[in-house]
Amino acid sequence: MRRRHGVLLTAALLAQLAAGPSHAAAPAPAGWESTDQCGVVRSGDTPLGGAEVTLYQAGDGEGAAPRVLARARSAEDGRFTLDYRRPHDPRAVLYVLADLGRPAGRAPQGAPPDGAGPDGARRGGPAVLAAVLGGAAAPPELVVNERTTVAVAYALSRFTGPDGVSGPHPGLQNAAAVAHNLADTGTGDVAALLAAPPNGALTSTMAEFNTLADLLAACVTGGACDRLFDLARSPGHDRPRDTLRAAVDIAHDPGNNAAGLFDLAATTPTYRPALPAAPDAWTVALRYDGNGRELDGPGNIAFDADGNAWVSNNYRYGADPAVPVCGGRTVLKFTPAGRDAPGAPYRGGGLYGAGFGITVDARGSAWVGNFGFQGDGCPVDPAPLERSVSRFAADGTALSPREGWRGGGIVQPQGMAADRAGTVWVADCGGDSVTRIPEGDATRAREVPTPALSKPFGAAVDPAGRLWVSGNGNDSVQVLAADGTPERTVTGGGLRRPLAVATDSRGYAWVSNSGILPVPCGNTTADDFAAAVGTDTGSGPLPGASVTLIGPDGTPAPEPFTDGGLFLPWGVAVDGDDTVWVANFGGHRVARLCGTDLTACPPGFRTGQPISPPGTGYPSDGLERNTGLQIDPSGNVWLANNWRTVPVRTNPGGHELVVLVGAAAPVRTPLQGGPARP
Repeated sequence: MRRRHGVLLTAALLAQLAAGPSHAAAPAPAGWESTDQCGVVRSGDTPLGGAEVTLYQAGDGEGAAPRVLARARSAEDGRFTLDYRRPHDPRAVLYVLADLGRPAGRAPQGAPPDGAGPDGARRGGPAVLAAVLGGAAAPPELVVNERTTVAVAYALSRFTGPDGVSGPHPGLQNAAAVAHNLADTGTGDVAALLAAPPNGALTSTMAEFNTLADLLAACVTGGACDRLFDLARSPGHDRPRDTLRAAVDIAHDPGNNAAGLFDLAATTPTYRPALPAAPDAWTVALRYDGNGRELDGPGNIAFDADGNAWVSNNYRYGADPAVPVCGGRTVLKFTPAGRDAPGAPYRGGGLYGAGFGITVDARGSAWVGNFGFQGDGCPVDPAPLERSVSRFAADGTALSPREGWRGGGIVQPQGMAADRAGTVWVADCGGDSVTRIPEGDATRAREVPTPALSKPFGAAVDPAGRLWVSGNGNDSVQVLAADGTPERTVTGGGLRRPLAVATDSRGYAWVSNSGILPVPCGNTTADDFAAAVGTDTGSGPLPGASVTLIGPDGTPAPEPFTDGGLFLPWGVAVDGDDTVWVANFGGHRVARLCGTDLTACPPGFRTGQPISPPGTGYPSDGLERNTGLQIDPSGNVWLANNWRTVPVRTNPGGHELVVLVGAAAPVRTPLQGGPARP
């Protein structure tokens, strides 16, 4: 059975804190460098003495046991020193657990003192704090507090198992790097990226992060451990037994008991600023904007094998929405932690006004569709520039000619997908056809007529190598065999102005129905699209907003799914548990639906039932109008803020990517035929 919501740290991990020969640090291999790490355990400004501090090397691979590298006990002032041998592997992820035992004076009547079991062996107390060393240079003094614990719980939420933290490369290493975007382990403060624009005071995430830290402090110094564990317990799961595991449970099920958890956090106001009111869900949403002068209308995202995010860009960057912008001539590449990759953004290869089309093929090349987007008032004629795709090597070198790869019927390309054989598919929105590029050889590109489709838009390959393409103009989906032979046309099932398509590991297809949005290609204009967007008053889901499920045989479910935060659906992706995630081009929210693997859903749930809170979904004021949504090898959900909430036609583009940290089950990348666990 597939692990559901991540398996939490169990007693086996904390038992390693017990003294005795059987729990001694493992001998270090010859040649490891001796070093030491100073640190301090604190709650806010209060030092915490007497903590059992253990340094681990995370297991290399799913389920692999972590290695104990060193142990110490914090002094009265909270300080400790860990003497250890630094692992030779530069990819090793190190993390610290500080077990405070049971808060003084809080042991239940009749319980053994200080977390001891009936045999006197230490079992670990309810107050456990954590910090991660991997993913950044070790600070001169490591701070372990509630903030660093929340950072570990969210960023590494998908890499915990019966014996501790473990996972495959690159997801585990990338997750460790993301943890440093949340908390500064050298100071215990909010990390610089979270504290400054486009985050900081511009969104509520920093205040939410501090409130989560207050929630753990309610147990660590406030003694309200039992109440925390009762509220954090997810339906169908064991009750957490320590603060770290409680925080991981909240990360996995952020909509569970959200109001009650907020009330508890308010009892121990340790970190500021904090939320003034309870959130609908405890998702942690980080904004990334690269150098702050490059993203303008990000359309979609595709991940390479290392978890780097390639991003299509509608417009040339412009800070003033009233000044007309022409089509973007760059493709963005972000590291897994949200920084510009070396040399990025990349230019050339025929790029102009890229839309929703971007994919990474089996050889690691990134492909981008040049749709010809531009703002009102741009003097460029886009017609000659909207008939190509561009290709880039992993280092950003353009592999397509100056005018891009043309031919094969490419006209206003939108959705793109690649299969395991290296074939690249392009949905030609303006040509009512599909282009097939066998083995990534653009000189062999050919047009595949799809007369059953009008305005092909979204594209996805299933595990059998078949292509699924949505027809935004005639409420349909076309299925093509791996060689391009049409197999079937799907209608019904609630298909209404469909946009994105995603397939799961079982061959089912999930289609987002915008309900109202006519994509601006062919005989549909940007004015038509803008008029439809103008009907979004923010008062509630728009007509036809839903998701359609189609079986591998092409049979749609009788009724579409309409709840869980589906407002104006666009991007859709399936995670490593076959759970479904949906972005919205309005409403500032993400929907999460139970997929076809019911073992990954809460007990009693049905396929399509919302896991995110009904009505609200997972909202965030960091979101604007989102198009692309994809999931990386660490389980982070990435979204493209494509348009501003109130768009101006001269330059409607948004300027950020938004990442829900650790929210989903990790996915092996690049995506080439249904999701798979790394």
